[in-house]
Amino acid sequence: MVFFGGLLVLLALVTLVFRDADVLGVAPTTVGIALLVIGALSIALGFLRKARARRRRAARGEPEPVGNVFERARALPRLLRAARSKEGYAGLPKGRMALWGFALLYLVSPIDVLPEFLPIIGVTDDAGVAVWLLTSVSAAAGMYLSYERERKNVPPAR
Repeated sequence: MVFFGGLLVLLALVTLVFRDADVLGVAPTTVGIALLVIGALSIALGFLRKARARRRRAARGEPEPVGNVFERARALPRLLRAARSKEGYAGLPKGRMALWGFALLYLVSPIDVLPEFLPIIGVTDDAGVAVWLLTSVSAAAGMYLSYERERKNVPPAR
């Protein structure tokens, strides 16, 4: 919702600055201001929704992923090593790693569910798989960072 609101705000600013003819019989200033208000409301609702979901997860006791994009990217090799080690990291099932492998294979293979030569929709299957892969890897790396930080704060067993 935040991204969509940002796009609406950008569209509103472009309309206000560059548009001088009516838009479907409505003055461009009115359209620009309406888009600006709708975009701002969408951004605010997106942030509120995200905060409410975070509070709900915290109330249920679910761990929260930590770290920014760069910390998560640096943690990914450690996560994969820990998941493959003998003691293993229980937070990353082997099935998820297999799905990541299949997703990578699908993205680089020339065989697609929707062929690339179809206009617009030809890339949507690849984009959907790529978005799922990035969000899944990012969430898993964030959970691993959380696990690492909790492990460092726990005193060693005697």
